[in-house]
Amino acid sequence: MKRLPLIAILLLAPALWAADFALPEYERVELANGTVLLLSEKHDVPLIGMRAVVRGGSAADPAERSGLAELLATVMQKGAGDRDAAAFAEAAASVGGHLSVSANIESITVAAEFLSRDAELMIELVTDVLQRPTLSADELEKERNRTIGLIKSAKDSDPSGLMRAYGNAFLFPDHPYGNPTTGSEASLLTIEHDDLLQFYADHFGGDRLIVAVAGDFDLAAMKAALTSAFGSWGPAAVALPEIAAAERAQGRRVLLVDKPGATQTYFWIGNIGVAVDYPHRAELNLANTVFGGRFTSMLLTELRVKSGLTYSARSTLERHAQPGSVTIRSFTETSKTVEAIDMALSVLDELHVKGLDEEMIISARNYIMGQFPPSLETASSLAGMFARLEFYGLDRSHIDEYGPALEAATPVTVHNTISDVYPQAENLVFILIGDAALIREDVAKYGDVTEMSITEPSFIPSGD
Repeated sequence: MKRLPLIAILLLAPALWAADFALPEYERVELANGTVLLLSEKHDVPLIGMRAVVRGGSAADPAERSGLAELLATVMQKGAGDRDAAAFAEAAASVGGHLSVSANIESITVAAEFLSRDAELMIELVTDVLQRPTLSADELEKERNRTIGLIKSAKDSDPSGLMRAYGNAFLFPDHPYGNPTTGSEASLLTIEHDDLLQFYADHFGGDRLIVAVAGDFDLAAMKAALTSAFGSWGPAAVALPEIAAAERAQGRRVLLVDKPGATQTYFWIGNIGVAVDYPHRAELNLANTVFGGRFTSMLLTELRVKSGLTYSARSTLERHAQPGSVTIRSFTETSKTVEAIDMALSVLDELHVKGLDEEMIISARNYIMGQFPPSLETASSLAGMFARLEFYGLDRSHIDEYGPALEAATPVTVHNTISDVYPQAENLVFILIGDAALIREDVAKYGDVTEMSITEPSFIPSGD
């Protein structure tokens, strides 16, 4: 029996993913106080998902108190309304519901998922946590100490989770995107209870709020309940900070974080990329899937499969209201530091020179189309998507036209996008965590080196 060539098999695959995937219908309501409601009925299962998003996250942290927004988000869950921390947690758990509060660089989000029969309780808990959080001083102290302990533990054992904090601080100096969301040991120690109360008073209000709800409910009744819950909430006390786009780094510079005795070097290499509204998102996601976004990526094939230099290598795109970072991240044995970094740079050069051929594009397209639909399947994921679109001022075409945009991508359009977004090898920022005594001289070839100890309580060198 004659076998079909791989390209023929891949060309048949679009039949599996070409089925339409699009946002369901939803209603947008803007209340008199500025709160935006996004409502979509979905009656296949008796669940309701909610996302309540407040504009203003760690980018609003005072520079010397980074981590404040995330501490606030954590403490908000430790009691609200008439319930203390235990009673608040039990109220959701006792009915099989889930409620959490998290912070990122541009927002603080309450995520909730409850059975439809418990919709009233869900709205009550979300309303309490947003408008009537207890914000206990004792809970602040416990969470602050816990976070400091986690940072110290990561520095002692596996610092890979800290690479983003070191990287963004070095790539975005004197910019809100450089604030470590979790804070640093130094910044967390400066945060007092009054700081927490002031941040809440300054940055929470109905004019900052987006509430997205999807699932098994009556639209008119849900609209009335949310209007009653949030329609009279007053505005935030201060204006949102204006965030300008940071300029891409020119030339090369290196931050070497000394961890004496380390047997591995962790590296983070990149520059500033693009924002969430980048018009060639489909081409960019195809490129990143092939370059470093899946197990069969170019980076992982070269650094792990062929050379055995690492167990993991990936490329990451962070896209916010303004351009975030585009990076390569991996680790290797100390003695292989330069070999691994050089190989990663060689793969980056190959991406620029060769781009993606048709077979690569089809493969990446099928991969994306297999991963993307789950983000629209559940009530909770739909609520999150509605809130995200509203938050960034994107319309439903961002989702509805994504599949056709992936299908329309060509080697030429993908290559143009690679040239536009991915940094050239001569314009890179390097963050390395490793034993400086063993790698200091070798890594100097990558650019001017700034050195700091991993024991420093900040993610930027002293004096910077």
